[in-house]
Amino acid sequence: MTMPEEDTNVLRALQGLENSGSSVRLRAAMAVGTAPDPRFVDKLVERCAIEPEFFVRDMLTWALTRHPSSVTVPRLIDELRSERAQARSQALHTLSKIGDPRAWPAITRALLTDADDEVARSAWRAAVVLVPEGEEAELAAVLATQLGRGARETRLSLSRALIALGEVIMPILRAAMTGPDPQARHHAIVTERLWRDPDAGFEFAVEEAKRLVALGMAGQEG
Repeated sequence: MTMPEEDTNVLRALQGLENSGSSVRLRAAMAVGTAPDPRFVDKLVERCAIEPEFFVRDMLTWALTRHPSSVTVPRLIDELRSERAQARSQALHTLSKIGDPRAWPAITRALLTDADDEVARSAWRAAVVLVPEGEEAELAAVLATQLGRGARETRLSLSRALIALGEVIMPILRAAMTGPDPQARHHAIVTERLWRDPDAGFEFAVEEAKRLVALGMAGQEG
């Protein structure tokens, strides 16, 4: 019995997503996104968890955004409980791109403070996109517990997330500027400087924060 052409195309695309060649996987993901089919969703999500190439993961995310959110969002939320860090991170990234508010309750404090920097950064970006109106201050308070965390890219991601929440961050930053953790104090000053002057750049804000700390002026402005 001959397999219908539609089923043959689905099978070919699914096999392409597992091909050893990254260019083949990229083309397969593009094909899946171009002709969405609910039968692809599970494989796309599974592949996101293990795909080693960033540009292929990006195409997998794009392909998922092309499918109905009623199908993708529940599957991605399930993935947030995975023990594999990349699975959690990529699911969060994809949820931020889909922007469906039904995903908000799944952005837990545990994800926002995840031990893996990539997961946490993805959670911060997703949270800023999905946070309901009126809950920005509560989110900012959780994000502020991560001030001083990680290297430059992680700190810059957190600063951007906080700034995106708007004016509600200012009292939280001022409190952090006088807190007991020197790394958090410094990062809070950097973020406050970027809030005041977004064009200054992160490195300039870091140097300005160092100067203020040295002068003992942290938290005295405003």
